[in-house]
Amino acid sequence: MNRAVMLRFAACAIIGLGAALLIAALLLSTYTSSRITKVPLDIDATLVSDGTAMQALDAASLATDHLVVNQNVPLVSQQQVSVESPANADVVTLQVGTSVRRTDKQKDSGLLLAIVDTVTLNRKTATAVSDDTHTGGSVQKPRAFNDENPPTAMPLRHDGLAYRFPFHTEKKTYPYFDPIAQKPFDVNYDTQEDVNGLTTYRFTQNVGYNADGKLVAPVTYPSLLAGQEDAKQTTSAAMWGVQGGDPAEQITMTRYYAAQRTFWVDPVSGTIVKETEHANHYFARDPLKPEMTLVDYKVTTNEDTVESQVNAARDERDRLALWSRVLPITFTAVGLIALVGGAVLASFSLRTESALTDPGLDRGDQEFFGRGLDEPVPGAEAETEKLPTQRPAPRDDPGPPAPADPEAPTLGADEPVEPPEPGPPDTGPPEPPGPTGPPERP
Repeated sequence: MNRAVMLRFAACAIIGLGAALLIAALLLSTYTSSRITKVPLDIDATLVSDGTAMQALDAASLATDHLVVNQNVPLVSQQQVSVESPANADVVTLQVGTSVRRTDKQKDSGLLLAIVDTVTLNRKTATAVSDDTHTGGSVQKPRAFNDENPPTAMPLRHDGLAYRFPFHTEKKTYPYFDPIAQKPFDVNYDTQEDVNGLTTYRFTQNVGYNADGKLVAPVTYPSLLAGQEDAKQTTSAAMWGVQGGDPAEQITMTRYYAAQRTFWVDPVSGTIVKETEHANHYFARDPLKPEMTLVDYKVTTNEDTVESQVNAARDERDRLALWSRVLPITFTAVGLIALVGGAVLASFSLRTESALTDPGLDRGDQEFFGRGLDEPVPGAEAETEKLPTQRPAPRDDPGPPAPADPEAPTLGADEPVEPPEPGPPDTGPPEPPGPTGPPERP
């Protein structure tokens, strides 16, 4: 395999790699990005909020002749969020156990509220999956303190958002489900704020309150018990603490509920990083005139939970940015470089093949890199001077032989004369001719 063929194969491979990277970048920015903007399946979080109850019922007073309400009671609210079945590529089911507890009381004596809510969400829209045949969720039936039976889930239709917002949250109004009121209420966009260095959208929700915090339309508490024991109570006026009448008079009061919530939401991932809640549970004969407060409290997510939620939101942001921006941009840049490099290499391979086929066609490459390998040097281009050939002068006819030297040895008559050994041919210039006359005598 010659060099031209090898270069051609390398050029094709590089161009193919560049095209593949560009296609991958396009798929990542369109198809893959939409596939990963979904509610995660590995949610497991404990959300803790601290606060104070302006008024809170003392559970121990239920065994006495009148109810006692304490003032300025320290509280803690806790949510345990986990994923249950069904959970797949399209939906995720969240089970959320929420409790409100007095921190100045021990164990069950300090428990004021508890609810276990289960909801199945669409992973793309974060809204409950429900219709006329599917409730989309359930709520756990309350149990007495000494009840040893397993908990019972009661179907409860869920609508709207629940426990989180969708990816790419918009500045608009969303329906947000309240499991205590058992129906959704509008949550409205207010403004944009910074929470621990994270830019968030602030939303507010009013259930029974107006924007100024005035009680205007409280919700009749929907009981989860067959006899509605926790929604209506009948007891004596003395037990209720009603003054100005017969202490033994039996008075029936209805339980009402109202709440105000503020959410700080990461607009990219839809994670709720911080929340404040003001909730009021009370008994009254007139909905707008509370007479016996069960608990009226306000709590805010504590710093540890805020930091944990901010980190979770940033992780989701990084994952989304990696697949929707970083990798597509990187693949596009490398793909373009590979295409240009492959094209240059392909052009060079064609020139190399032409040079191997006919070296005269490769003059352009030689001129590109400098003087060609076969370019004659200036000395070779100069005209050669022709010098005339010098012929040897003709020999003159020698004269008669010179007389023999008397002192030279002579050969005997009987001695044979040996011919002289042949020597190299005389190529030198001819000797000058000797004198033609006889030698002079002294």
